[in-house]
Amino acid sequence: MALSYKARRRWSLVILLLGLPAYIVAAVTIMNWLDRPPLWVEFFVYVGLGIVWAIPFKFIFKGIGQADPEKAGSEDG
Repeated sequence: MALSYKARRRWSLVILLLGLPAYIVAAVTIMNWLDRPPLWVEFFVYVGLGIVWAIPFKFIFKGIGQADPEKAGSEDG
């Protein structure tokens, strides 16, 4: 089931305002459980977690910054 452009915009806003802060808290909690690893390990964990959070939501964020494709055809420039 494909989401409409408007639904994807709404879901992306929910993900960024609620989901991302929750994910940041989870990432910091994971780092605290590791009892302060070496700096290079900490760097790679944060980079890895920073990339991993967006992979499941890739289809939602794709094309959100562009104009609504459903309204693009109705505008005469």
